[in-house]
Order: sequence, then C-alpha cells, then structure tokens
Amino acid sequence: MKTIVVSDVHLAVHEAGRPTMERFIAFLRQLDSAEVSRLIILGDLFDFWFEYRHVVFSGYFDVLRALARLRDEGVELHFIGGNHDFWGGRFLRDQLGITIHDGEARLPFGERQALLVHGDGLNPRDWAYRLYKRLARLRVVVALFRLIHPDWAMRLAQWVSHGSRSLHPRDVSKGSEIKPLQDFARQALAEGRADVVMCGHSHYPVCETHPTPHGAGLYINTGDWLYHESYVEWDGAEFRLFLWGEPPEEIPCREGEGAEEQARAQPQ
Repeated sequence: MKTIVVSDVHLAVHEAGRPTMERFIAFLRQLDSAEVSRLIILGDLFDFWFEYRHVVFSGYFDVLRALARLRDEGVELHFIGGNHDFWGGRFLRDQLGITIHDGEARLPFGERQALLVHGDGLNPRDWAYRLYKRLARLRVVVALFRLIHPDWAMRLAQWVSHGSRSLHPRDVSKGSEIKPLQDFARQALAEGRADVVMCGHSHYPVCETHPTPHGAGLYINTGDWLYHESYVEWDGAEFRLFLWGEPPEEIPCREGEGAEEQARAQPQ
C-alpha cells in the first residue's frame, strides 16, 4: 500500500486561488484507497487556517469534503502544521480524523524511520520568526484572536500573505530556505536520527542521497503544489518524487552535495 506526502498547497479562498484549489481537489479525488493507505500533509495546506469554536471557513468546504471521503474509505490522514496553518487543532482532529503532529513526526516506512518536519524556523537566521511562532501559540493570544470576526481574520491573512509574496521573486527555486533545510537533513541523517528526512517549506522539490551510520539515507523536499504540483509517493519499498500530470513526471534522486566526502569520513 502506498503513502502519499504533499506540502505547501497554500489553498486560498479568493478567486485567484481557485485553479490551485480545483487541481488539488482533483488530485485528492483520484487517490484510490485500494492502493493508498496513508496521506501525510507536511504543512501549509492552507494559506491561512484558524479554528474558531463554532465556525469553519466555508471556502475550504470542497477540500475538507475530499479529505473526509479519504478518511471514510480508511486512509490514514496525518498533518504537520506549517507557518501558515500551525493553528490546526480540534476540528481537523475530531471532525476529520486527522492525526496532528506538533512540530515534527517520526513515522515508519517499512523498515525505515522517517523524520518529517515542515521546515519553518530551521534557518538559524529566523530567530524573529521562531519568537513570533512561540508567541502566536500562547493560549491568551489564540483567545484574543478568536475575538476577531472570521471574515476580518481571513481578509487580514490574505493581506499579509499577499504582501509577503510581493517582497519575494516568483522563481521560488531560488528561495533562501533551500540550503538551511538541506543542512538540517544532512546533519540528522549523519547523526543517525532517521533513515529518511522529509521537509517542505522551500517550495523546491528535491530528492538526494546522503550517508547515515547504517548506510544510504534520503533527504526529500516535497516541493509544493502552488507552483510545481509535486508530491512524494512511497510504494512500500521505494520513495519517488513526482510532478503531477498525465502521466506524472518523476524527479530522479541525485547524490547530495558533499555526499562522497561524507561517505569517506564515515568509520568503516
């Protein structure tokens, strides 16, 4: 049975976000529960998500329904929050049956252990963001935010998201987060903390081999759905990174930068 991993869909409720929403829903609907036993969402499924006690953002109805269909058919759903949706909680857990992992997840893939993180805050220079995230998760801050009307909260989130993207080039493959995530993965693999490290956040799909104390390990960045429509498939034996299409296009794994030097440095 297969496991599918996606990240950085950035579903948005405004009109410009409809094509991304529709194509991702089509992707979810073509997943066959006879072949897929697990779906892992590695952060930033939503461009903005916040859980009120009695309100769910109606613009996400179709994607929530698609996830509920997978749950009803027996597919395990896992969620690791990203920097746009780390407020995921009771609704996703209780109403959709999603297992929510706080910060990171360690999950088995056959005999291999995988460390899964979204990747936000791993950049050593992101001290301001790490402080913001800690403050934003305080109970008193969450309680105060709930006092904002949901319509105003969504408008505020759209304004912040649009302003953030306007400050960065559209070519996300040159994003500043690529190297910090690779460095994190290389270190985790070299220290034997996992056989496979998967991240999102950088919006750039990558599959690299790196040494571990027990042999070859993998670093995989799921890329994103917003620009690349990329995802990871584990078929019970091998990890494969794809760009969605008819047929899907596979991105081959490559030897990671410095892998030969690292391998020679490993004790024999």
